Amino acid sequence: MTVPIGTDIPDPAAEAQPVARIGESRGERLRRVLSSRVASIAALVIAVLWTIPTAGLFISSFRPEDDIRDSGWWTMFTNPTFTLDTYNYVLYSDSQGGGLIRNLINTVVITIPGVVVPVAFAAMAAYALSWIDFKGRNFLYIAIFALQVVPLQMALIPLLSFFSQGLHVGSVTIMPAWELDGVNTIVQVWIAHSIFGLPLAIFLLHNFMRELPGDVMEAARIDGASHSQIFRKVVLPLVTPALASIAIFQFLWVWNDFLVGRTFGGGEATRPLTAVLGDMAGTWGFGWTRLPAAAFVAIVVPLVVFLLLQRYFVRGLLAGSVKG
Repeated sequence: MTVPIGTDIPDPAAEAQPVARIGESRGERLRRVLSSRVASIAALVIAVLWTIPTAGLFISSFRPEDDIRDSGWWTMFTNPTFTLDTYNYVLYSDSQGGGLIRNLINTVVITIPGVVVPVAFAAMAAYALSWIDFKGRNFLYIAIFALQVVPLQMALIPLLSFFSQGLHVGSVTIMPAWELDGVNTIVQVWIAHSIFGLPLAIFLLHNFMRELPGDVMEAARIDGASHSQIFRKVVLPLVTPALASIAIFQFLWVWNDFLVGRTFGGGEATRPLTAVLGDMAGTWGFGWTRLPAAAFVAIVVPLVVFLLLQRYFVRGLLAGSVKG
């Protein structure tokens, strides 16, 4: 076609209109919802509802026992009286309801392996279920997922019987009976926590690891890396936020657990802190005036751990929710 001289030829590039995006990604929707005014107000209300009881507990822990009996913690603003006697009693006294420093150490000794062991085993199991092809992999994953449905309470007595009587097949002893006292008691508690925490940890880590780029794994295999090297040098650095999140969840569960510690904790010398707090209240609550100080002793350590690791905690929670 002939174009007359002097006629302006339209530029296709100039006429091109930007293509409008259809919808928004899941990550953008999540950010928009979380940054809305309604979400901010809801977060503020939740923070206030959680902070007021904690503040009351903290203030009561420094008040004399007579003041705790006679008036509420809010009267501190009109008649401020503080003392450290209650803390000194619950931590170091040899009387009933005291000497919690020993039980605090027991809880630390139980919690550290109760977190490290299941998270380490869960990471290795999740990698195998995600990136190693073997027979029965899907069945094993479904079985692990199904274990989360079983109530913890149903397994307490069989597990206690397993520890106390051992495991025997006919005349063959596979595992001898354990002494339900002393150091063995603490070992039993963190083994029980590890057993109960493994299914959920494997399930969550498996979901994170399945989202890792397959090209990265394939490139590592082409370079001659073994599964052990891929796990240590490629996978672990990528799932560190997820590991931190699961470790925090497991830490809080083990530290605050009462039922497992009460069942496997043995005598007063080896019980975790939560089991002793239950005894301190008693059937009729005779030691309730010392409970605020004792409870705040139990709160301090997990609070510090959460504040130090909250950056990894948030990153781990959002790692699988802002994709796309």
